Amino acid sequence: MNLTEADLLHLLEVACDAALAAGEVIAAGATREIDVQHKDTGGSLATQVVTEIDLKCDALIRSKLAASAERYDFALLTEETEDDGARLEKDYFWCVDPLDGTLAFTRKVHGYSVAISLISRQGEPVIGVVYDPVKRDLYSAVKGQGACYNGKPWTLSASAPDTGQIKTLNVQLDCSFIESEAFAQAWQKLEQWAENKGYNEVERFSDAGGVMSAIAVLQTPSSTYFKPPRVKTGGGSAWDFAATACIFSELGAYAKDFSGKDFFFNPPGSTYMHHCGVMFASNEQIAELADYLGNEPY
Repeated sequence: MNLTEADLLHLLEVACDAALAAGEVIAAGATREIDVQHKDTGGSLATQVVTEIDLKCDALIRSKLAASAERYDFALLTEETEDDGARLEKDYFWCVDPLDGTLAFTRKVHGYSVAISLISRQGEPVIGVVYDPVKRDLYSAVKGQGACYNGKPWTLSASAPDTGQIKTLNVQLDCSFIESEAFAQAWQKLEQWAENKGYNEVERFSDAGGVMSAIAVLQTPSSTYFKPPRVKTGGGSAWDFAATACIFSELGAYAKDFSGKDFFFNPPGSTYMHHCGVMFASNEQIAELADYLGNEPY
């Protein structure tokens, strides 16, 4: 199936509408106490927590996407429903994280969002939508048609010239990596790399889910969000990274797996990405950090 430009723009509107609707449910839920449950998936607390809001948003988004899925014969993959394998047979599939950053949500910390992408059978995202229900910011992109921020065309500002002021490297990380035995040595190597590249300081952030961590890279100069490969199952899934990967691509920012290969978001079997890791960065120079840290799974 070849989707036309008109098709993609229509589908972008569908995805944005679904994300905004789910965002309203999340915003309402954020004002009250939520019962937190745990599911048997992934290898970290962040991937195991689930709330009634996750499930409500999942059902709402699936209902919003159902008509387009039927019309265009799309498959549908969401974090809260079982993978039926149809994504491997259809030309495209919707990929949904109804509430990324559930742990941040339960802790009342900014860093959660809705993420929706449309992915081809070849594993490439052609639409990416992210909605931040706290700041009410909508980020979107269509392959070959650029990115938008709150509905307006979005381009990244060029880096300011070096004026001799303090040069800071901003690093977004997941708590699961920080709490691992491999972290101390990796962080030491990261600080050495930053010093070699002329950075005066390194700032670390770890409150947000994967989607908003990647968005933070786009909003802050000299930034990176990465997850090295690991042995243990988990490490994020297609629904955590596909939407932002599409947005990064249209903005000319760096988004690949930890070894520098293009993302492939439609593998047979599990969609977890612990085996390859991820690297989001302001530019290719910062992404070279991955080579310095090494690609051996921890």
